Amino acid sequence: MAEKSCSSTGCTKESCAGCPSAKGAQKPQNMLAPANPKSHIHKVIGVVSGKGGVGKSTSAFNLGACLALKQGKRVLLADIDPQANLSEYLGYEPDGLPTMTQLVMTACTGGQLTPDIVRTAIRHCESADVDYIPADINLANSETLMSTALSRETILRRILSEENVKGYDFIIIDCLPSLSTLLINALTAADKVLIPVQTQKFSLDGLQALDNLYQQIKGAINPKLSMLGVLPTMVDRTKVSRESLAELNEKYGEMVFETSISKSVEAAKSSVSRVPLCMTDSKLGTEYERLAMEVLERC
Repeated sequence: MAEKSCSSTGCTKESCAGCPSAKGAQKPQNMLAPANPKSHIHKVIGVVSGKGGVGKSTSAFNLGACLALKQGKRVLLADIDPQANLSEYLGYEPDGLPTMTQLVMTACTGGQLTPDIVRTAIRHCESADVDYIPADINLANSETLMSTALSRETILRRILSEENVKGYDFIIIDCLPSLSTLLINALTAADKVLIPVQTQKFSLDGLQALDNLYQQIKGAINPKLSMLGVLPTMVDRTKVSRESLAELNEKYGEMVFETSISKSVEAAKSSVSRVPLCMTDSKLGTEYERLAMEVLERC
């Protein structure tokens, strides 16, 4: 077929860049998945681990706090772990308003997830200057409902849609430490995955199963999903910790953050006081500040 020529006399090289008549023109945008020009959400990060007790919720809280307090970003934390450690860290107490549990139940039973409904579930944590959607123990019951719900993998994506939660630079999802429908939802809603890994014996055992799930979600449901990085946590001076860190670097290379999080009682103290570590004069606070800077560079 003969190439068409442009008949306009008012075109410039820049304005013709997307014209079908121009040489080397880009393919038209896929209208099945249009970009939302009103979106202000830059990145959705899923904080995921294959086992508990690795500093997952602590890292989600302190990363969010550092991005907000030290980098001036607007951050929303979403707790989808029925243990609700992140919600407790943020100072949540039952107040009669919807939680993540009610939002998930509404979606499972065919209810409307309007912006007004979702926004009533958002609270603010003054100490960390972040917004958050809390979880509670009843979220565990949602797994049964989700197993029979239509489009069950996209429930969290719909809750955290650009229409429902506008104006955030980052949404950080604190995921439950098990391979479940809720975790699949988190990986479907996320752009990036951050994996905290404790540098102790057998710490890498659960990573393979997690990586397999990540690859399946990326290939079948969420092709935009990518690995933000692997975060070594609870690092100490023991031989076991050093060997685990070396193994982590050998296996995952550049995916491992340069920043590692030390093992320290300061983390426990911070969870009780609910003061972000970056606001304390502590080694951990400095480490989380460095992590936040690395996250910004990688995003």
